[in-house]
Amino acid sequence: MTLGSSGAGSSVVVPRNFRLLEELERGEKGIGDGTVSYGMDDADDIYMRSWTGTIIGPHNTVHEGRIYQLKLFCDKDYPEKAPSVRFHSRINMACVNHETGAVLSLSLSLSPSMSIHA
Repeated sequence: MTLGSSGAGSSVVVPRNFRLLEELERGEKGIGDGTVSYGMDDADDIYMRSWTGTIIGPHNTVHEGRIYQLKLFCDKDYPEKAPSVRFHSRINMACVNHETGAVLSLSLSLSPSMSIHA
């Protein structure tokens, strides 16, 4: 993540792990209405690559009241490259491979303001 400054084109690059530590704190506390939470898959993973998450299906949708478990993998290029995401719970969505649970396309190019949650 790069933070701009008011100087002549200079910027500060926030180390990847600092960014992920901030996201870990937010994910473990729960965000918004509490329907999304996430955290580290392995507390000993010093590279903070493997994550697990839970999503509670939103109201007034076909997913209402369902609980979905998923795994996220933040490669060394995160946050410039979106994490890979795989549902461990069966889910019927066009963007999810029905056999593997892998999200087929995260057509996102992450900006410095985006996060695992967004």
